[in-house]
Amino acid sequence: MSPTPTAAPRTGQDLYLRAKRRIPGGTQLLSKRPELFLPDNWPAYYSRARGCTVWDLDDRAYIDFTSCGIGCCLLGYADETVNAAVIDRVTQGSMCTLNAPDEVYLGDLLCQIHPWAEKVRYARAGGEAMAIAVRLARTATGRPKVALCGYHGWADWYLAANLGETTALDGHLLSGLDPAGVPAALRGTALPFRYNQIADLEAVVAAQRGNLAAIVMEPMRFDFPRDGFLEKVRQLADECGAVLIFDEITAGWRSHHGGIHLQLGVAPDIAVFAKAISNGFPMAAVIGRGEIMEAAQLTFVSSTYWTEGIGPAAALATLGKLREAGVVAHIAKIGELTRNGWQKLGGEHGLKLKVGGLPALCTLAFDHGDDSPALMTLFTQEMLGHGFLANGVFYPTWAHTPETVAAYLETVAAVFGWLRERIERGEVRTSLRGPVAHGGFARLT
Repeated sequence: MSPTPTAAPRTGQDLYLRAKRRIPGGTQLLSKRPELFLPDNWPAYYSRARGCTVWDLDDRAYIDFTSCGIGCCLLGYADETVNAAVIDRVTQGSMCTLNAPDEVYLGDLLCQIHPWAEKVRYARAGGEAMAIAVRLARTATGRPKVALCGYHGWADWYLAANLGETTALDGHLLSGLDPAGVPAALRGTALPFRYNQIADLEAVVAAQRGNLAAIVMEPMRFDFPRDGFLEKVRQLADECGAVLIFDEITAGWRSHHGGIHLQLGVAPDIAVFAKAISNGFPMAAVIGRGEIMEAAQLTFVSSTYWTEGIGPAAALATLGKLREAGVVAHIAKIGELTRNGWQKLGGEHGLKLKVGGLPALCTLAFDHGDDSPALMTLFTQEMLGHGFLANGVFYPTWAHTPETVAAYLETVAAVFGWLRERIERGEVRTSLRGPVAHGGFARLT
């Protein structure tokens, strides 16, 4: 394969340089920083998006084989069904002194899908919804401390885990999370444990019995639970009186309609949904057992824009289409085709790969020692030049088709062959047109 056939996109990078002078960190979301993909050469901004195609500010089209809106757009970008429901709500008025009726209809639907749940509260983003869930657990139990596993956002209750031991969260998806600004008095209130390591949680419970308000975790992200792990977590929560909170913000709706905990057969006391619940429109839901959710009456949890009408309208339309169209089965098929393709092509071209995750949350990594981060950056660079947004994570959508995957894998085959040549010639780093991609949270200069 020849080197990247098109020049690096410039308009988006020019605007990003301007953004870094105006917006601390350059973007509102760490996961959208161009430095995490292709420093100095990522398109950075989009002019429009539809299905699984994105157009940059120079009107270049790319097929998205990354996280597709950071996991929000399970139906694909600008889905017509969801957009129609939102446009109707906007036309009728999205905000009012009175309440939007869809929030009641959505609450009924969520509790029908999750028979263990009885009540619901809403927010508009995953991080704030998790903060609500933890507040409810602390209120309901009268206890201060939280055991946690996985990634749960930016709030003080979570980042407090890195007070004192600043790398405590490094094994929970994002590394280098700095707790600057989190009150030192919160040290010792957030206690991490590792997934599938029940002894970790047993130690926390034993040390904090009587003080533990909640056990907060993703029921599953990339690894399957082993040896009855989730059942043992449920039992520990019951024994110590802690509220079991499942963060379904990433996994929810992708592998099972409603949430992966339904597939795994373990019910929490609270579950939190955002991202794919509304296909790109801001919406989040906290559902749970009645007596725990009623703690919202005892603590102040309230915000004006939690009452706007677009989010619930989008969620109702999204959930309806997810079920009616059989999206879960389609997502699984697309994910399997992609993962199998990575494995096959890696073998054919002598590349050492780590392919993991669920079909709905596919992960790809190079296993070439110190060259691995540079190889992934180079992969992203070359795929971009051939019309694909690509990195080490792929969240399939309804808009991806077997034909889309075939076109992607055809390009991957060519790029893998070219990468093999760069490895043999010792030209991995010299073939990059910019720095190696960042691997976690870092301050930008």
